[in-house]
Amino acid sequence: MRRTAVRGPQAGGEQAQAQEADPLPSAAAPAPAPVRQQLRTEFPFELPRGYVDEAGTVHRDGVMRLATARDELVPLRDIRVQENPAYLSVVLLGRVITRLGTLPLVHDGVVENMFASDLAFLQDFYRQINAEGHTRASVECPHCAEPFEVELGGSRLGES
Repeated sequence: MRRTAVRGPQAGGEQAQAQEADPLPSAAAPAPAPVRQQLRTEFPFELPRGYVDEAGTVHRDGVMRLATARDELVPLRDIRVQENPAYLSVVLLGRVITRLGTLPLVHDGVVENMFASDLAFLQDFYRQINAEGHTRASVECPHCAEPFEVELGGSRLGES
């Protein structure tokens, strides 16, 4: 609070006493800064079996990033994908896996030499992280009311 003293004669000839001045109108308190949410773009995983490189080293721990539209479009120009659409998942996973064990580089050649169970795991993991969690929905049978889950995703990567 600010106090001011007024001195000198006032109306009625009385000396003014110290008066309390109205406080300055307080500026509105600044709004709290909005909480910045950071988008998580990389997700760690562990392969069920592991990729075995030429030296016999097993690589299981890896990181996959979110796919971009470009990641899903570029493989469509690949001749291998044009000849065999099932190859799309191999090329696509080769683009979005950023780390696998101690390998210096992950590419489609690495993915095509993985065990089938690891490839299936990575395809499901890709769907999960790019569909914000999962591609399954809980439903109920209209006839017997038994609950069960259905797969909402496409049959291959890159399809919805």
